[in-house]
Amino acid sequence: MSLRMYDLAGADSAVRFSPYCWRAKMALAHKGLAVETIPWRFTEKDSIAFSGQERVPVLLDGENTVTDSWNIALYLDETYGDRPALFDSEAARAAGFFIKRWAELHLHPALVRLIVADIVDALDPVDGTYFRESREAALGMTLEDYCRARDDNLKALDVCLAPLRSSLKVTGFLGGLAPNCADYMVFGAFQWARCSSRGELLRPDDPVALWFGKLLALFEGLGAEAPRAFPA
Repeated sequence: MSLRMYDLAGADSAVRFSPYCWRAKMALAHKGLAVETIPWRFTEKDSIAFSGQERVPVLLDGENTVTDSWNIALYLDETYGDRPALFDSEAARAAGFFIKRWAELHLHPALVRLIVADIVDALDPVDGTYFRESREAALGMTLEDYCRARDDNLKALDVCLAPLRSSLKVTGFLGGLAPNCADYMVFGAFQWARCSSRGELLRPDDPVALWFGKLLALFEGLGAEAPRAFPA
């Protein structure tokens, strides 16, 4: 068994910050599967053209190529069913998909308002130019202007996190008594911010921060030991 995965990297190839790649890495660790990660940058789309699309993660498992963090999770449960399940039922999978979509439609946009101007500084020059030009064209303003109202943006993030915070106070993990792939769907977003931006976004006593700390410590500190573009 030899698993490899293309993984978004910053100017320092050790800095890996994609929320989607972190979802996949946590899922692989949950299954107890070792993976070799291949650093990849935004402007290296030709290197993953064989996958039929332009985004990471791209997982290579023998002759199988799997893209998209959700598809990778489903593939791992189907292919490695003898290992710990990422979802232990159809109901858990459906709930996990809802959480995935909440993260992408609500949490990610709230975080972008706080971190996107930092991300460009974490990239190598060629990637940084591509990232700035493409994102500013989409946003219709500079990255710095988009992130300028930091206090308001932090308040918006706080409001966004209300349902997550309320749930974690009761259940401890989105997977219940122990984390499952639903937790990793959200973990990826916070690890994205942690690895690619400056400053802290959560109060230390926030239930979300406490939950995040527990996930950082999983799998022998896989998340906690990850290099950061701007070390605290």
